[in-house]
Amino acid sequence: MFLLQNLRLLNGKDITKLANHVRRVNSRKLTSKVTAHWEEFFRDQLPEKYTAEQVKSIKKKFLKSVQTNVVYGPSSLSEFTRWRVKMIAEEFLTCSLGLELNTDTETEENVDENEEESAESSKEAAEEEAKVTVTPRKRKRNRSKSHFGRKKSKSQAKTEEMVPNPRNSSQEEDDPAPDKARASNEPAEEATPEQGDEGTHKNGEKFPKGQSNRRSSQLTGEQKSQEQGNGVVNLTPVKNSKGQEDISAEPLHFLQCHSKGNSREDFKTQLWSCVFEPLLDCAPRKDPIVSCSRTVATCGGESVCLIDCETGVVLKKYKVATEEFFSVAWTTLPMVISDSRKKSHNILAAAGRRGIVKLIHVAADFCYGEIKAHKKPIATICFSPTRETHLFTASYDKRIVLWDIGIPDCDYNFKASQLLVLECLSVPLRIALVPTCPEQYLLAGCEEGCFAWNIKLEKEEKSRPFEASFKFPDEEGEMSTSHRVDGLAFLNDDVVVSKSSKPGCIYLWSWSRSFDSKGKGSQRTVSAVILAELEWSTTDLSYLTLSTCPAKLHVFCGDEKGSVWIYHLSNYTTAWSSAKGKHSDKRIPPTQILKWPELRANGDHLSEVYINNVITDPTFTYLVVLTSVNITAIWKRS
Repeated sequence: MFLLQNLRLLNGKDITKLANHVRRVNSRKLTSKVTAHWEEFFRDQLPEKYTAEQVKSIKKKFLKSVQTNVVYGPSSLSEFTRWRVKMIAEEFLTCSLGLELNTDTETEENVDENEEESAESSKEAAEEEAKVTVTPRKRKRNRSKSHFGRKKSKSQAKTEEMVPNPRNSSQEEDDPAPDKARASNEPAEEATPEQGDEGTHKNGEKFPKGQSNRRSSQLTGEQKSQEQGNGVVNLTPVKNSKGQEDISAEPLHFLQCHSKGNSREDFKTQLWSCVFEPLLDCAPRKDPIVSCSRTVATCGGESVCLIDCETGVVLKKYKVATEEFFSVAWTTLPMVISDSRKKSHNILAAAGRRGIVKLIHVAADFCYGEIKAHKKPIATICFSPTRETHLFTASYDKRIVLWDIGIPDCDYNFKASQLLVLECLSVPLRIALVPTCPEQYLLAGCEEGCFAWNIKLEKEEKSRPFEASFKFPDEEGEMSTSHRVDGLAFLNDDVVVSKSSKPGCIYLWSWSRSFDSKGKGSQRTVSAVILAELEWSTTDLSYLTLSTCPAKLHVFCGDEKGSVWIYHLSNYTTAWSSAKGKHSDKRIPPTQILKWPELRANGDHLSEVYINNVITDPTFTYLVVLTSVNITAIWKRS
């Protein structure tokens, strides 16, 4: 809008008023702020007689400071604001002060043009007035055993008050809240979106084309140099642990594609969620390997990436400044194309700290809309396997909401509506629909227990309490409902796999034998019928989630040392299916522990790697590992 002065229509809408605001009001406000910043902080730093070196130094400091501290308008336009502020500041120094500034200085961040964020262009957002911006600062993860009962400094308390971050527990606190999670090292500006039942507007956010991020062993010297310039670090495995027993996996790629500002020095952005793209071809295929999708969506920090697991190419990348994405989910919608014909398209939903669900039409490289789902961050999302437009969002506001996201028309107009609200006693961290009745029951692992809800839409209540709370053995062997469940998934139609950070083990239990659907009343407390316990790390570090591969009867879970614990459970499922099957006191050891290879980045070893998430495709061909050090690792089963 700023560069094309004659632009009047964008995506079929009249943008005259918005464009005039961007070109005139925005520029006038920023110019005033830039001038005031110089007068207040830098005017007295320049002597009456100055040298070229002094000019170069003052320019570099001023440009860096002014881009960091001068803010105006909605947070979604932060990148545009930084660009305009830099332009205005350079013009101010050159024209108003008569300085000759033909010296080359590096900007604070080198941003690849192909990965620049597309600013949101909704009319409402552009007309918002200035918001408080807190400069992000790096934080170290606290390595003490528990994140409760700590004190915080005055400066930390002030920052936390302005920038609540649901995944940050490295900050010390007097009164710990249940929604304080593990450290996220790059806190950003807090957003307080208004909650609504509908999300109908479009915006101009797109997927810039990603760069090819291949193994360093596959790169020529010229390619390595070029990719390093684009913010991609070549991670060289020094040594690798061989597979044990019947599982053999080869490390294919170690990608650093979620870096803040595309910085190759960023080893602090945490990666949280990944999911394989479903196939559009609905025709059944005899060969499961051929029908397997090898494209995975990953999220962490301000970006969502689509990666080809075989080649390691980052196919697409989507960025939103001030956002921290926690969860992604796929659905396939029958969208209307020309001549009123319908064609299936994959839609990616992404959500996180701002409580907003972004809806992305991947094939069109277009974010066609958003749903302001919650006023607090969204921990996780998932689509119904039977109703493609039904999306569940679990939030730090202690609610799980069922949305109908609608089907966009050929102009991407859509209407989202709220169908159901599930009330939680604590923050829901993981959710799973019961495979045998996905339209009737939902299971959730929360900060203070595991709960089940009746989600049948035929019932009149639109806001419902939980129907059952499950008890599990605590560290002393007593049955208890009060413990964090930060891992939850179904191994098959009946066996649930759940993990609590306190006991240091993974439980396998029976849904059908634990929950009696004929029980009267809600808010019942029932004991989980434990089938087995899996031996796992003794760490009490939270939010190292687990996953399952039902087709191959595998369970996967990472640990605090960069290892992936793999359990092959096909030999046990027959015994578990029997009602007479008893719980053994002996824990099942992992079939294999996949060790993290020794990696070097820029000559230094990468250590202290936490595995936040690990998933496989349905055929267990690719293993995708997300870490706390901004690395997506892809392994291939041989």
